[in-house]
Amino acid sequence: MPQNAYHPSIEGAQHGAKSLEAFLDYAKAAGAEGAQPSNYMLGDGKGGMRKAKDIKSVFESRDMKLDGISAHCPFWVHTSIWTGTKAGNPFIAPDVLKLSPEKIEAWHEKYLLKLMDLAAELGVKSMPMFWGVAFGWELATGYPWGFWAGPDAKGGKFDLLAEGQARFVKKTAKLRAHANKLGIYLCHEIHPGTAASTADDFNMLVSICDGDKTLAVNADPSHCWEGEDWETRFLKVGSRIYAAHVKNFVVRSGFPLRTMEGSWPKRAMQFTDLGTGDLNMQRYVELLLHVGYQDRYCKLHKTASAPLVVEAESAHQELDHCSANGIRYVKGNLCWPAAGGSFEEGMGA
Repeated sequence: MPQNAYHPSIEGAQHGAKSLEAFLDYAKAAGAEGAQPSNYMLGDGKGGMRKAKDIKSVFESRDMKLDGISAHCPFWVHTSIWTGTKAGNPFIAPDVLKLSPEKIEAWHEKYLLKLMDLAAELGVKSMPMFWGVAFGWELATGYPWGFWAGPDAKGGKFDLLAEGQARFVKKTAKLRAHANKLGIYLCHEIHPGTAASTADDFNMLVSICDGDKTLAVNADPSHCWEGEDWETRFLKVGSRIYAAHVKNFVVRSGFPLRTMEGSWPKRAMQFTDLGTGDLNMQRYVELLLHVGYQDRYCKLHKTASAPLVVEAESAHQELDHCSANGIRYVKGNLCWPAAGGSFEEGMGA
Protein backbone atom coordinates (compact mmCIF):
# COMPACT_ATOMS: atom_id res chain seq x y z
CA MET A 1 0.00 0.00 0.00
CA PRO A 2 1.45 3.42 -0.96
CA GLN A 3 2.76 5.57 1.89
CA ASN A 4 0.79 8.72 2.68
CA ALA A 5 2.61 11.99 2.08
CA TYR A 6 1.28 13.45 5.33
CA HIS A 7 0.12 12.45 8.79
CA PRO A 8 -2.34 14.26 11.10
CA SER A 9 -0.83 16.29 13.93
CA ILE A 10 -1.90 19.09 16.25
CA GLU A 11 -0.53 22.39 17.63
CA GLY A 12 -0.32 22.62 21.41
CA ALA A 13 -0.32 26.36 22.17
CA GLN A 14 -4.12 26.68 22.29
CA HIS A 15 -4.30 23.67 24.61
CA GLY A 16 -1.88 25.06 27.17
CA ALA A 17 -4.19 24.29 30.08
CA LYS A 18 -3.39 20.61 29.52
CA SER A 19 -0.23 18.90 30.67
CA LEU A 20 1.93 17.28 27.99
CA GLU A 21 0.53 13.89 28.93
CA ALA A 22 -3.09 15.07 28.84
CA PHE A 23 -2.50 16.87 25.55
CA LEU A 24 -1.10 13.75 23.87
CA ASP A 25 -3.92 11.59 25.24
CA TYR A 26 -6.46 14.04 23.83
CA ALA A 27 -4.70 14.18 20.45
CA LYS A 28 -4.34 10.40 20.25
CA ALA A 29 -8.03 9.86 21.02
CA ALA A 30 -8.96 12.22 18.17
CA GLY A 31 -6.81 10.27 15.69
CA ALA A 32 -3.59 12.29 15.59
CA GLU A 33 -0.36 10.44 14.84
CA GLY A 34 1.86 13.25 16.06
CA ALA A 35 1.80 16.48 18.03
CA GLN A 36 3.56 19.81 18.26
CA PRO A 37 3.59 20.76 21.95
CA SER A 38 4.11 24.33 23.03
CA ASN A 39 7.31 25.27 24.82
CA TYR A 40 5.27 25.73 28.00
CA MET A 41 4.19 22.08 27.95
CA LEU A 42 7.85 21.11 28.18
CA GLY A 43 8.42 22.99 31.44
CA ASP A 44 9.20 21.10 34.63
CA GLY A 45 6.92 23.21 36.82
CA LYS A 46 9.90 24.70 38.64
CA GLY A 47 10.98 27.30 36.10
CA GLY A 48 13.13 24.89 34.12
CA MET A 49 12.62 22.36 31.35
CA ARG A 50 11.86 18.66 31.46
CA LYS A 51 14.63 16.25 30.52
CA ALA A 52 14.75 15.16 26.90
CA LYS A 53 14.57 11.48 27.87
CA ASP A 54 11.38 12.11 29.87
CA ILE A 55 9.73 13.94 26.97
CA LYS A 56 10.72 11.18 24.57
CA SER A 57 9.28 8.60 26.95
CA VAL A 58 5.93 10.40 27.07
CA PHE A 59 5.70 10.39 23.28
CA GLU A 60 6.93 6.82 22.88
CA SER A 61 4.52 5.46 25.48
CA ARG A 62 1.65 6.82 23.40
CA ASP A 63 3.16 5.88 20.03
CA MET A 64 3.06 9.54 18.95
CA LYS A 65 5.48 11.46 16.75
CA LEU A 66 7.11 14.66 18.05
CA ASP A 67 6.41 17.06 15.18
CA GLY A 68 8.23 20.16 16.39
CA ILE A 69 7.95 22.57 19.31
CA SER A 70 5.64 25.57 19.07
CA ALA A 71 7.71 28.50 20.32
CA HIS A 72 5.69 31.43 18.97
CA CYS A 73 5.15 33.24 22.27
CA PRO A 74 8.72 33.57 23.64
CA PHE A 75 10.14 34.49 20.22
CA TRP A 76 7.49 37.18 19.76
CA VAL A 77 8.14 38.64 23.20
CA HIS A 78 11.90 38.63 22.61
CA THR A 79 11.64 40.71 19.43
CA SER A 80 8.73 42.94 20.57
CA ILE A 81 9.34 43.91 24.19
CA TRP A 82 11.66 46.78 23.19
CA THR A 83 8.52 48.66 22.06
CA GLY A 84 7.12 48.63 25.59
CA THR A 85 4.11 46.60 24.50
CA LYS A 86 1.94 44.89 27.10
CA ALA A 87 0.43 42.54 24.51
CA GLY A 88 2.89 39.78 25.37
CA ASN A 89 2.40 39.98 29.13
CA PRO A 90 0.26 36.80 29.34
CA PHE A 91 3.25 34.88 27.93
CA ILE A 92 5.76 36.22 30.47
CA ALA A 93 6.42 34.67 33.87
CA PRO A 94 5.29 37.00 36.72
CA ASP A 95 8.79 37.40 38.16
CA VAL A 96 10.22 38.19 34.71
CA LEU A 97 7.43 40.66 33.96
CA LYS A 98 8.71 42.90 36.78
CA LEU A 99 12.00 43.45 34.92
CA SER A 100 12.88 46.23 32.48
CA PRO A 101 12.23 45.63 28.76
CA GLU A 102 15.97 45.19 28.19
CA LYS A 103 16.20 42.52 30.88
CA ILE A 104 13.02 40.79 29.68
CA GLU A 105 14.54 40.58 26.21
CA ALA A 106 17.80 39.18 27.60
CA TRP A 107 15.90 36.62 29.69
CA HIS A 108 14.00 35.39 26.65
CA GLU A 109 17.14 35.19 24.54
CA LYS A 110 18.74 32.96 27.18
CA TYR A 111 15.56 30.89 27.47
CA LEU A 112 15.32 30.38 23.71
CA LEU A 113 18.94 29.26 23.47
CA LYS A 114 18.17 26.59 26.09
CA LEU A 115 14.96 25.64 24.29
CA MET A 116 16.93 25.08 21.09
CA ASP A 117 19.38 22.89 23.01
CA LEU A 118 16.45 20.79 24.22
CA ALA A 119 15.03 20.61 20.69
CA ALA A 120 18.37 19.35 19.40
CA GLU A 121 18.42 16.63 22.08
CA LEU A 122 14.94 15.61 20.99
CA GLY A 123 15.89 15.52 17.31
CA VAL A 124 13.56 18.42 16.49
CA LYS A 125 14.86 20.40 13.52
CA SER A 126 11.79 22.52 12.66
CA MET A 127 10.73 25.08 15.26
CA PRO A 128 7.50 26.95 14.40
CA MET A 129 7.57 30.49 15.78
CA PHE A 130 7.27 34.08 14.76
CA TRP A 131 9.63 37.00 15.05
CA GLY A 132 8.18 39.97 16.89
CA VAL A 133 7.65 43.60 15.98
CA ALA A 134 11.29 44.39 15.23
CA PHE A 135 10.32 47.22 12.88
CA GLY A 136 8.00 48.99 15.33
CA TRP A 137 4.24 49.24 15.41
CA GLU A 138 4.04 51.87 12.66
CA LEU A 139 5.40 49.48 10.04
CA ALA A 140 3.59 46.50 11.57
CA THR A 141 0.28 48.19 10.75
CA GLY A 142 1.21 48.39 7.08
CA TYR A 143 -0.73 51.64 6.86
CA PRO A 144 0.12 53.24 3.49
CA TRP A 145 0.76 56.82 4.52
CA GLY A 146 4.51 56.89 4.04
CA PHE A 147 5.45 58.82 7.17
CA TRP A 148 8.16 56.29 7.91
CA ALA A 149 11.07 58.58 7.05
CA GLY A 150 11.75 62.26 7.55
CA PRO A 151 13.47 64.84 9.74
CA ASP A 152 14.40 63.97 13.30
CA ALA A 153 14.57 66.24 16.36
CA LYS A 154 18.31 66.78 15.98
CA GLY A 155 18.16 68.23 12.48
CA GLY A 156 19.04 64.96 10.79
CA LYS A 157 16.80 62.30 9.25
CA PHE A 158 15.13 59.13 10.44
CA ASP A 159 14.19 56.05 8.43
CA LEU A 160 12.04 53.54 10.33
CA LEU A 161 12.53 50.80 7.75
CA ALA A 162 16.33 51.04 7.75
CA GLU A 163 16.36 51.26 11.55
CA GLY A 164 14.13 48.19 11.75
CA GLN A 165 16.35 46.21 9.42
CA ALA A 166 19.42 46.95 11.53
CA ARG A 167 17.46 46.16 14.71
CA PHE A 168 16.24 42.80 13.38
CA VAL A 169 19.70 41.70 12.30
CA LYS A 170 21.21 42.64 15.66
CA LYS A 171 18.48 41.29 17.96
CA THR A 172 18.24 37.93 16.21
CA ALA A 173 21.96 37.35 15.58
CA LYS A 174 22.71 35.15 18.59
CA LEU A 175 19.54 33.09 18.15
CA ARG A 176 20.18 32.54 14.45
CA ALA A 177 23.79 31.59 15.08
CA HIS A 178 22.79 29.00 17.67
CA ALA A 179 20.09 27.59 15.40
CA ASN A 180 22.62 27.25 12.60
CA LYS A 181 25.05 25.50 14.93
CA LEU A 182 22.36 22.97 15.92
CA GLY A 183 20.88 22.54 12.43
CA ILE A 184 17.52 23.95 13.54
CA TYR A 185 15.20 25.88 11.21
CA LEU A 186 13.36 28.79 12.85
CA CYS A 187 10.04 28.65 11.01
CA HIS A 188 8.46 32.11 11.02
CA GLU A 189 4.70 32.11 10.65
CA ILE A 190 3.97 34.99 8.28
CA HIS A 191 1.42 36.82 10.34
CA PRO A 192 0.06 40.32 11.09
CA GLY A 193 1.81 42.02 14.00
CA THR A 194 5.17 40.33 13.46
CA ALA A 195 8.44 41.14 11.72
CA ALA A 196 7.04 39.80 8.43
CA SER A 197 3.34 39.86 7.58
CA THR A 198 3.78 39.18 3.85
CA ALA A 199 5.98 36.96 1.70
CA ASP A 200 7.94 39.99 0.46
CA ASP A 201 8.53 41.09 4.06
CA PHE A 202 9.91 37.64 4.90
CA ASN A 203 12.16 37.58 1.85
CA MET A 204 13.45 40.98 2.94
CA LEU A 205 14.44 39.47 6.32
CA VAL A 206 16.35 36.75 4.50
CA SER A 207 18.09 39.34 2.34
CA ILE A 208 19.23 41.59 5.21
CA CYS A 209 20.56 38.49 7.03
CA ASP A 210 22.65 37.50 4.00
CA GLY A 211 20.49 34.54 3.06
CA ASP A 212 20.71 32.90 6.50
CA LYS A 213 19.40 29.37 5.94
CA THR A 214 17.90 29.12 9.43
CA LEU A 215 15.28 31.72 8.47
CA ALA A 216 12.51 29.33 7.46
CA VAL A 217 8.71 29.44 7.15
CA ASN A 218 5.83 27.83 9.00
CA ALA A 219 3.08 27.84 6.37
CA ASP A 220 -0.38 28.82 7.60
CA PRO A 221 -2.96 29.94 5.01
CA SER A 222 -5.37 31.38 7.57
CA HIS A 223 -3.42 34.61 7.91
CA CYS A 224 -3.90 35.75 4.32
CA TRP A 225 -6.89 38.05 4.56
CA GLU A 226 -5.73 41.45 3.32
CA GLY A 227 -5.06 40.97 -0.37
CA GLU A 228 -2.17 38.51 -0.61
CA ASP A 229 -3.68 35.08 -1.20
CA TRP A 230 -2.08 31.96 0.24
CA GLU A 231 -0.94 30.59 -3.13
CA THR A 232 0.92 33.78 -4.04
CA ARG A 233 2.47 33.92 -0.56
CA PHE A 234 3.70 30.36 -0.35
CA LEU A 235 4.98 30.14 -3.89
CA LYS A 236 7.24 33.10 -3.10
CA VAL A 237 8.71 31.46 0.01
CA GLY A 238 8.14 27.80 -0.91
CA SER A 239 11.77 26.71 -0.77
CA ARG A 240 11.96 27.77 2.90
CA ILE A 241 8.84 25.99 4.20
CA TYR A 242 9.92 23.49 6.86
CA ALA A 243 6.69 23.39 8.91
CA ALA A 244 2.97 23.65 8.14
CA HIS A 245 -0.20 24.42 10.05
CA VAL A 246 -3.67 23.59 8.76
CA LYS A 247 -6.21 26.25 9.64
CA ASN A 248 -9.23 27.88 7.99
CA PHE A 249 -11.06 31.20 8.25
CA VAL A 250 -13.85 33.34 6.86
CA VAL A 251 -13.97 37.05 6.09
CA ARG A 252 -17.44 38.47 6.66
CA SER A 253 -18.38 40.82 3.86
CA GLY A 254 -19.02 44.42 4.82
CA PHE A 255 -17.32 44.29 8.20
CA PRO A 256 -14.08 46.23 8.79
CA LEU A 257 -10.95 44.12 9.07
CA ARG A 258 -9.12 46.75 11.12
CA THR A 259 -11.25 47.52 14.14
CA MET A 260 -10.74 47.77 17.89
CA GLU A 261 -13.05 44.86 18.62
CA GLY A 262 -11.78 42.12 20.89
CA SER A 263 -14.76 39.77 20.63
CA TRP A 264 -14.11 37.13 17.97
CA PRO A 265 -17.82 36.58 17.09
CA LYS A 266 -18.08 40.28 16.21
CA ARG A 267 -14.95 40.47 14.06
CA ALA A 268 -14.80 40.47 10.27
CA MET A 269 -12.11 37.78 10.12
CA GLN A 270 -12.91 34.64 12.09
CA PHE A 271 -11.13 31.31 12.35
CA THR A 272 -13.33 28.30 11.65
CA ASP A 273 -13.47 24.55 11.58
CA LEU A 274 -11.42 23.19 8.67
CA GLY A 275 -14.27 22.10 6.43
CA THR A 276 -16.42 25.23 6.17
CA GLY A 277 -14.04 28.20 5.86
CA ASP A 278 -13.16 30.25 2.80
CA LEU A 279 -10.04 28.19 2.01
CA ASN A 280 -9.81 25.00 -0.01
CA MET A 281 -7.69 22.84 2.27
CA GLN A 282 -7.08 20.23 -0.43
CA ARG A 283 -5.51 22.78 -2.76
CA TYR A 284 -3.40 24.10 0.11
CA VAL A 285 -1.79 20.75 0.98
CA GLU A 286 -1.27 20.05 -2.72
CA LEU A 287 0.65 23.33 -2.95
CA LEU A 288 2.77 22.28 0.03
CA LEU A 289 3.65 19.12 -1.87
CA HIS A 290 4.39 21.15 -4.99
CA VAL A 291 6.87 23.47 -3.23
CA GLY A 292 8.68 20.52 -1.65
CA TYR A 293 7.59 20.76 1.98
CA GLN A 294 7.01 17.02 2.38
CA ASP A 295 10.31 16.01 0.79
CA ARG A 296 12.21 18.67 2.72
CA TYR A 297 10.70 17.76 6.10
CA CYS A 298 11.10 14.01 5.64
CA LYS A 299 14.71 14.31 4.54
CA LEU A 300 15.56 16.56 7.48
CA HIS A 301 13.85 14.39 10.10
CA LYS A 302 14.31 10.99 8.41
CA THR A 303 10.56 10.29 8.48
CA ALA A 304 8.23 8.69 5.96
CA SER A 305 5.58 11.43 6.09
CA ALA A 306 5.36 15.11 7.00
CA PRO A 307 2.98 16.51 9.62
CA LEU A 308 -0.09 18.56 8.82
CA VAL A 309 -0.45 20.34 12.14
CA VAL A 310 -4.06 21.14 12.98
CA GLU A 311 -4.71 24.53 14.53
CA ALA A 312 -8.48 24.57 14.13
CA GLU A 313 -10.07 27.35 16.17
CA SER A 314 -13.54 28.85 16.14
CA ALA A 315 -15.30 31.91 17.47
CA HIS A 316 -18.31 29.69 18.23
CA GLN A 317 -17.28 26.05 18.63
CA GLU A 318 -15.67 24.78 21.84
CA LEU A 319 -11.92 24.45 21.33
CA ASP A 320 -11.46 20.74 22.05
CA HIS A 321 -14.42 19.88 19.86
CA CYS A 322 -13.19 22.04 16.98
CA SER A 323 -9.61 20.77 17.20
CA ALA A 324 -10.59 17.10 17.44
CA ASN A 325 -12.88 17.55 14.46
CA GLY A 326 -9.93 19.16 12.64
CA ILE A 327 -7.72 16.15 13.30
CA ARG A 328 -10.39 13.84 11.93
CA TYR A 329 -10.80 16.11 8.89
CA VAL A 330 -7.07 16.03 8.12
CA LYS A 331 -6.88 12.28 8.62
CA GLY A 332 -9.89 11.58 6.43
CA ASN A 333 -9.34 14.15 3.68
CA LEU A 334 -5.77 15.43 3.48
CA CYS A 335 -3.55 12.40 4.13
CA TRP A 336 -3.13 10.55 0.83
CA PRO A 337 -0.34 8.94 -1.24
CA ALA A 338 1.47 11.44 -3.46
CA ALA A 339 1.52 10.80 -7.20
CA GLY A 340 4.66 9.08 -8.38
CA GLY A 341 4.28 10.37 -11.94
CA SER A 342 1.76 11.75 -14.42
CA PHE A 343 -1.73 10.26 -14.53
CA GLU A 344 -1.26 10.07 -18.33
CA GLU A 345 1.53 7.52 -18.17
CA GLY A 346 -0.75 4.48 -18.32
CA MET A 347 -2.84 5.71 -21.23
CA GLY A 348 -2.63 3.45 -24.26
CA ALA A 349 -0.72 0.76 -22.42
